[in-house]
Amino acid sequence: MSKEMFSLEGKVIVVTGATGVLGGAFIEAIAKAGAVVGVLGRNEKVANERVNKIINSGGKAIALIADILDTSQLTAAANKMVDVYGQIDGLVNAAGGNMPEGIVQPTDDLFQLNISGLQQVLNLNLFGTILPTQIFGSVMAKSKKASIVNISSVSATRALTRVLGYSLAKSAVDSYTRWFSVELAARYGDQIRMNTIAPGFFLTEQNSSLLTNSDGTYTPRATKIINNTPFNRFGEPSELTGSIIWLLSDASSFVTGTIINVDGGFLAYSGV
Repeated sequence: MSKEMFSLEGKVIVVTGATGVLGGAFIEAIAKAGAVVGVLGRNEKVANERVNKIINSGGKAIALIADILDTSQLTAAANKMVDVYGQIDGLVNAAGGNMPEGIVQPTDDLFQLNISGLQQVLNLNLFGTILPTQIFGSVMAKSKKASIVNISSVSATRALTRVLGYSLAKSAVDSYTRWFSVELAARYGDQIRMNTIAPGFFLTEQNSSLLTNSDGTYTPRATKIINNTPFNRFGEPSELTGSIIWLLSDASSFVTGTIINVDGGFLAYSGV
């Protein structure tokens, strides 16, 4: 297998959540692999900083300021990509995360759940994946070969205390990936693929309050996670990028509807 199979040269790829910790690692890797990157997020300052960093390193990128739950903003972003680059060949749905409203604390009444909070987390993660796919996917349907990569979580298949809303949402993303990939294949053959990456535990803005104390030390929850991860550590954002590049590239041309675990062995380990 040649290195060219993993190249993204000539491709135009949009990454949602590109102003976050994981999204930042994704866009840098995608740009280094040769693609034009659409850096999509709500934080205009960070988006522009990341675009400039990529350009200064010899890559190509453009800032797309949009809310993933606003179809009019997503449509404007898609139109901007097409106006400037003429096509869209890839989409990484990296936007999402947890919210305090979707967390169930040990002392909370299980029969007085914050339903509104759970719905907010579900909307952000599930419909924050579906809506960009609707908007950018309609453009990608005109590409000869296109790939969509969603981001799930180990919480989709393993019950983790507290994070009910996030677990429900990511389980739904897994289901959506399988269903939509089959429909894409039925209608477009191998022209558009959809897969998902399920990260293990990485320190981000969304989970920092659950995993770290104010002084930077690990919480008891973080220690439990590390003790149940065979690699005995949290992941680094750059360790997700190999799977992202593979799924966006022609090297994975016969892969669709698949969930790739990148978790340091967490899901494989029984705890014994």
